[in-house]
Formats: sequence, C-alpha cells, structure tokens
Amino acid sequence: MTERITKSMAKNIYYGGGLFALLIFLGLSFDTVQQIPKRSNQINMSESVVAGKALWEKNNCVGCHTLIGEGAYYAPELMNVFQRRGDGHEANFKNYMQGWMAAQPLSEPNRRKMPQFNLNAQEVNSLADFLIWTSKVNANKWPPTIEG
Repeated sequence: MTERITKSMAKNIYYGGGLFALLIFLGLSFDTVQQIPKRSNQINMSESVVAGKALWEKNNCVGCHTLIGEGAYYAPELMNVFQRRGDGHEANFKNYMQGWMAAQPLSEPNRRKMPQFNLNAQEVNSLADFLIWTSKVNANKWPPTIEG
C-alpha cells in the first residue's frame, strides 16, 4: 500500500524542519556566546596587548603568519611562539623578541626573509605582550604541534 505525501504534509515537514533547524542554530549560538568570556582571555587584555595588536595589524603580520590558524601559511603559526621561544617565561620571551626583531632580515640561505620593521623597544614589548596574551586563549589545543 503506497501513501502519497499531500501538500499539507509537505508543508508541515518543511515548516517543522525549518523550525527545528532554527532552534538548533539559536541554541548553539547561545552556547557560543556563553563560552566566549571563559575562553577568550579578555580579562587579561592590557593596553600593551592592544598596542601589540595594533602593530600586528599595521605591519600586516597576518599577511605571512597565522595566528590561531587564521592568516597566511607562508611563515610559522605564532599562537604558541611564547612556549616555543620563551619557554613560558615572559622576560625570556621579550628578550628573544628584542633580538629577533633587531636581527631581521636574516641572511641564511634557503630561509624566507622577514622584513625589518624598525620597531623600537616599547613596540617590540607590546608585540610580545600581544603574542603572550594570544598564547593564553583557549583555542581547543590549537596548534596541533609545538612548531605550529
């Protein structure tokens, strides 16, 4: 015995499915908004971090690097550079950043060249603070490897 779907049944399936999808979307959106304050590390954002982010944008660092997986894949991921190059110690990382930024561009063969941005010590510290802050964002274990 075959049963045909009537217009009324099709309309009910369409509206019911649409309503179900809308409710799922709203529930997931609400959950995401609730999770952001816990995961974003926003309470630790200082003026130096904001200044570092402004330098990141002004110098188009995302044109070569990725940060939390977003950006270009030409140069290394920098979300975990604080752990890689500073071993989790802010003073070590800031010293590393001062030396690294001053040494650019490196003249090693077969290495991509990072430009010299001529940043002063305070600007490099702000950029370092931004990268330290970024490393403390809960990004679901991103990047998957320590080298990004």
